[in-house]
Order: sequence, then C-alpha cells, then structure tokens
Amino acid sequence: MNILYLVMIAALGGVAVACQGQLIGIIDKNIGTMESVFITYGGGGLIIGIIMLVLRGGNLSSLQSIPSYTLLVGPLGLVLIAAIGYSVPRLGLVTAFTIIVAVQFIIAAVIDHFGFLGADIRHINLSRIFGICVMLAGIWLTVR
Repeated sequence: MNILYLVMIAALGGVAVACQGQLIGIIDKNIGTMESVFITYGGGGLIIGIIMLVLRGGNLSSLQSIPSYTLLVGPLGLVLIAAIGYSVPRLGLVTAFTIIVAVQFIIAAVIDHFGFLGADIRHINLSRIFGICVMLAGIWLTVR
C-alpha cells in the first residue's frame, strides 16, 4: 500500500481526533460527561451500524473468533471519550491532548516491549526512550 496514502489516512484521523475532542468538551461542559460519551458512541454506533449493514452485511457472526480480551475496546473507548470530554474544557485542547498522547506513547512502549494484549514484541530502545522524554517535556511546557 502506498505510504503517502497511509500517512494521509493517519493525518485525517488526527484532524478528526482534535475536532472531536473540542466538540466533546463543549458537550461535556454544557450537559455532562456521561451525556457526551453517550452522544459520541450513540451517534457513531448508529452511523457505523448502518454503513456496516449496507456495505457488507456485517461480519459479527465471526465475533467468537477474536480473543475475549479484545472486547475491552468498548469500555476503554468510553474511558477515553470521558477523559477527553472532562479534561478539554478544564485544561484546554493542547494541554489535554499532550497529556493523553504522551501517556499513550508510554503505555504503547510498555505494550510493545512486553508483547501485552497480543502485540508483537518490539523492545524499547534509546530512541524511543528519548522520544518519550521529549513528550514528557512537552507536557511540562504546556501545563506550566
């Protein structure tokens, strides 16, 4: 697959996450954290459910073929959306996302290093440690 295409898809995801974070923050501030999570997941679930059924009929019959721990994706997503909704209006978009992404990198490095959650093992190295330290410095710079 073309690397430029993959970069563009990832960049589109970055745009969506930043915009979504701000919008979730507005909903959270005005009507509450649980409500913002419900609107996010309810609206998204409805749309993807329709798309899934229209485009390919769905493949949920294969659900038993995935490891049971992968079903944590739903509750983890709820935690993420609630954390974004609660922290963005209180810390600001840049500070909240700097913290979220930095912690995400740290946990991802641990998951990669030990092969947790079915990940291929990719050992931590000095370059990754340096990158994580730079992100921690970024948190300090945005919070102060």
